Amino acid sequence: MITAEQQLTFKGNLKQTRYGWLRLTPAYSVHLVSELLDEWANEQTAVLDPYCGTGTTALVCAQKGIASTTLDINPFLVWLATAKAATYTTDEVATFRGVAEGVRRAIERRDEVPRWLPDLHQIEKWWEQPTLHALGRAMAAIRAEDGAVSKGVSDLLRVAFCRTLIERASVSFGHQSMSFKKRKEQEELFDPDDLVALVGESWLTAVEALGSSAGSHIREVPKTMLADARSLASALAGKRYGCVITSPPYPNRMSYIRELRPYMYWLGYLADGRAAGELDWQAIGGTWGCATSNVGKWTPSEPRPIPHLRFEQILASIAAHSELLSRYVHKYFYDMTEHIAGLVRCLEPGATVHYIVGNSKFYDVLLPVEEVYAALFQSHGLADVEVKVIRKRSSKRELFEYVVSGRKPGRPR
Repeated sequence: MITAEQQLTFKGNLKQTRYGWLRLTPAYSVHLVSELLDEWANEQTAVLDPYCGTGTTALVCAQKGIASTTLDINPFLVWLATAKAATYTTDEVATFRGVAEGVRRAIERRDEVPRWLPDLHQIEKWWEQPTLHALGRAMAAIRAEDGAVSKGVSDLLRVAFCRTLIERASVSFGHQSMSFKKRKEQEELFDPDDLVALVGESWLTAVEALGSSAGSHIREVPKTMLADARSLASALAGKRYGCVITSPPYPNRMSYIRELRPYMYWLGYLADGRAAGELDWQAIGGTWGCATSNVGKWTPSEPRPIPHLRFEQILASIAAHSELLSRYVHKYFYDMTEHIAGLVRCLEPGATVHYIVGNSKFYDVLLPVEEVYAALFQSHGLADVEVKVIRKRSSKRELFEYVVSGRKPGRPR
C-alpha cells in the first residue's frame, strides 16, 4: 500500500500504469503533478515542462486532455516520454504481444551466443554471462522486427526490454542513486539455466504490464522535443505557455547519465564512455566522465551574478573543502540563470511556474537551492514567488524537497 508520503515520490507511480513503465530514481510524483494541474491549468492552458525526465508532466497532461510540450537534452529521455504518452491501437497491442512471444523464445536459446553486445564499461558487473547473452538474444530478436512492425510496437518492445534488463541487473535502488550489489547476493542464482529462466520470467512480466496499460486512454498527445533548456526561445519558436511544471536536475552531483547508461547503451543512444561524458557535460549539473574534468576548468564566459545574498559566501565555504564542487555549484546556477531568463520570455501574461527542487549539502555547507531559485524567479520579474515544503527526503536529515512557484505579471488571455 502506498503511503501519503510515498505518493509524493516515484513510489506513487504504480507499475501497472504507464507511469510505472520504467523506473528511474530521479522520477517525481504523478500525484503532485496532477494536483498542480488541477489548481493551475485546464484544457485551454498550454503547459510546458523544459526538463522532461521520464515524461511525468507530459503524461498527466495527456490523460487530462491538456496540450503540453516537453523537452530534454537527453535523446533517450525524449524517446521514453514520447513512448509513454503515445496512443496505441488494439491491433498494435496484439501485435506487440505476438512478437514478444518470439522474443521470449529467443531468450531461451541457451546455446546461441549473440553477435552484438553493448560496449558498456565493465559490463560483467551488471549481468552474469548467461543473463547478458539472454539479453543480447532478446535485443537481436527485437531489432529483427524493425521495419516489419509499427513504431508503436517497436517502442513497446524496447520499453519491455529496458524493464527486463534493469530487473535482472546486479544493482540496487536502496539509495538515492543506483548501486551495484555484492556478488555474494547473486551466488544462489549462479546456475546458467536459472539465470536464463529469470530473464524469460522478467520479460513476460514486463510484456504483461505494458500490454495491460498501453491501451489506456490518451486525450491529448504531447509534443516532445530534443532541445537545450538554456535555449528555450529558439527551441519553442515563439510559442507561449500558461503553466510550467517541471523538476530540473538537482545540484547534488547525481548524474542522470550514470543512472541511464544501461538503457542508453543497449538502445544505441551511447556507443562509448566518451560519448556519455560529452552528453553529461552538455546537460545542466552533469558530472559523469569528462564532464567532471571540464567543470574543474570552467570559468564564467560573461558576468552573470546570482541574486541570492549569501551565494558568494556559500561558494567560498564549499571551496574551502573542494574548489571543484564550488565550481560545480556556480556553473549549475549560472546555467539556470540563462534558462530562467529564456523561460520568462516564453510565458503568457498571468502564467504560473512551478519547479520541484531539492536542497543539497556539500561537506558541512547547506546549499539552500529553493532560496536561490526563488531569488532567480524574482530577479527575472516573476511575482508572488513562494516556497512550499513537499517532503523530507530519505538521505541526510537537512534535505527536503520543495515546490518553488511564481507568476508572470499581467492578466491571462
